[in-house]
Amino acid sequence: MNDSSWATPPHAGYWGPSDQGPAQGADPAGPAYDAHDAQHTRPMPIVPDGPAVPGYGGDQDDDRGAARRASGPLFRDDQFRDEAFRDETTSAQPYAAAPQKQNPEPMPDSSQPAPAPQKKSAGRDLGAAIGVGVGLGAVIIASLFFVKAAFVGVIAVAVVVGLWELTSRLQERKGIKAPLVPLALGGAAMVVTGYVRGAEGAWVAMALTALAVLVWRMTEPPEGYLKDVTAGVFAAFYVPFLATFVAMMLTAEDGAARVLMFLLLTVVSDTGAYAVGWRFGTHKLAPRISPGKTREGLVGAVLFAMVAGALCMQFLIDDGTWWQGLLIGLAVAASATLGDLGESMIKRDLGIKDMGTLLPGHGGIMDRLDSLLPTAPVVWLLLVLFVGSG
Repeated sequence: MNDSSWATPPHAGYWGPSDQGPAQGADPAGPAYDAHDAQHTRPMPIVPDGPAVPGYGGDQDDDRGAARRASGPLFRDDQFRDEAFRDETTSAQPYAAAPQKQNPEPMPDSSQPAPAPQKKSAGRDLGAAIGVGVGLGAVIIASLFFVKAAFVGVIAVAVVVGLWELTSRLQERKGIKAPLVPLALGGAAMVVTGYVRGAEGAWVAMALTALAVLVWRMTEPPEGYLKDVTAGVFAAFYVPFLATFVAMMLTAEDGAARVLMFLLLTVVSDTGAYAVGWRFGTHKLAPRISPGKTREGLVGAVLFAMVAGALCMQFLIDDGTWWQGLLIGLAVAASATLGDLGESMIKRDLGIKDMGTLLPGHGGIMDRLDSLLPTAPVVWLLLVLFVGSG
């Protein structure tokens, strides 16, 4: 409806339909019209004097005002202002501009080059790790090929230090007091007895060490006795008893070559797993135990160890053949991986990263024995089966 349909109110303070046409002395709001047309007009509200109310304007606003005031013919100017103010706040609210950020983030500059992807990190000081590894290798090779008894002493020292690291971490993190003195004496005796008397001597020394742990712990209060002696027997089996198989390998005529093969295959397996896993690893092997190990790394360990095993059996071991080396390499990759995961499980339970800090870049002695210890009986047994105890 256009403006010509609105009638001028007859007098101030009233609004409604006009029955009598235009007021006396007032000009009509639009073109000439008669009383019949006036009956079809809609009432027009009176706008009070003063500044215009913001938020209103046009025919639609007037329509809303007319509809709200249909309940009564008489309204004061202040009432209209109050209602207009309330309507203005509610009607204007949806159209309020969104708040602007005080410090808008700068738009990225497309001309700047993207940052280069970060290279994978080994997580350790490789320089120190290589230096320590070369030093340990020199000591092992020198004692292994020149004086076998000296190499047995190297094994015994490694066992005692490993027991000290393990029992110290158990007491610090879990409050478990595995008796170190009988473990250290029994562990060294186990290694020497295995070299002198073979497997039978090693088993006897293991049994006596376990008994010594039970008796030694009786000198302290009974609280925690069971968990302490259980941890002690576990430590005796885990460290010195498994290390005894290295000493038993040394008793053969080609014992130095057998021990060297055992060490080489374990190191090659770990190296293959690290190299392939670091470069191609995407699928986790055991994320809850050791998140860094991947299935691709396990494949690398198997391939590297099998190749090294075939070469070692063919050129180092008397009466050995390459296919026997393939089987030994496969077994070494499996046992070394399980041994690594086993110690990772222990360290995760204790809430530590390394068993010690004695070897820069490697951690502690136990961090280097984790793959060697479970691999020693596997290699010893397979060599006995393939070429005899010699």
